[in-house]
Amino acid sequence: MEPPSQVSYPEKKKKIQKQEADAAVYMNFMKSHRCYDAIPTSCKLVIFDTKLQVKKAFFALVANGLRAAPLWDSKLQKFVGMLTITDFINILHCYYKSPMVQMYELESHKIETWRGDSFQNVYLQYTNHFLISISPEASLFDAIFSLLKYKIHRLPVIDPESGNVLHILTHKRILKFLHIFGKKVPKPAFVWKQIQELGIGTFRNIATVQLTATLHDALSIFVDRRVSALPVLNEQGKVVALYSRFDVINLAAQKIYNNLDMTMQEAIRRRSCFFEGVIKCYPDETLETIIDRIVRAEVHRLVLVDRADMVKGIISLSDLLQAMVLTPAEIAM
Repeated sequence: MEPPSQVSYPEKKKKIQKQEADAAVYMNFMKSHRCYDAIPTSCKLVIFDTKLQVKKAFFALVANGLRAAPLWDSKLQKFVGMLTITDFINILHCYYKSPMVQMYELESHKIETWRGDSFQNVYLQYTNHFLISISPEASLFDAIFSLLKYKIHRLPVIDPESGNVLHILTHKRILKFLHIFGKKVPKPAFVWKQIQELGIGTFRNIATVQLTATLHDALSIFVDRRVSALPVLNEQGKVVALYSRFDVINLAAQKIYNNLDMTMQEAIRRRSCFFEGVIKCYPDETLETIIDRIVRAEVHRLVLVDRADMVKGIISLSDLLQAMVLTPAEIAM
């Protein structure tokens, strides 16, 4: 009987160092690039004064194809927060009664009057009266850390000298930047592993909604579960659509936010043709395939399904950045 092969300590140490260096490739890439580097040469930025009517602000988001905008308080002469689609959802969820009852709160209030009421502050997302932002000279690693730590989807890049907002940095923009310019760095070995082996994503207690449920039911799930999208299931439990927070803003565009009793099937039919759709992935696909698909499709998440189209999980941009950048730095959010 042959003795088991012995691996020398130097060889073992060298192997461990190589594995650690391999895992840190994307982390080091993000640490070596600034937020300014990720700002596109041309982009659209809309800023709202807090004296603007809430309803007009949401219509402006729709008209400009945006999901959020920084809020400027002319009295304080500073940025005080962000108005997002989440705010629109929370307002609808809080004040909707029935198609027969008009939501006067949405029709009459200015942004600043929402800020002034402590009860309504629960529903608008700048209750702390300060804006989470980042300097253009800060690293992309710091930006990812802030996005995941504060569980926000948009991070204003503010010039510390002028106080001007230069850009709104997102998970999508950072991952796209890595996808484009990260080709110059060697790919770590873990990108060729299957997504089920890596365990990236959410696999338990997935928030879903039935085709027969009402739109108000979906809004309740958005608010209670704090998720950004819902797989829509048919009677057989198969995923047939994906309804996201961004789809809700189209209710403002079509002026149908006073009828939240419509079914999800009707809501999906009525939404704009410019929607994400259901971009799926499978447990046996590699991380490299997942990253390439989510970047090319320009979506915020993939629905993990089996071959029968039954939902098994959700893989979001946050999940990917956590696994690729923060976990190698031993930071768990």
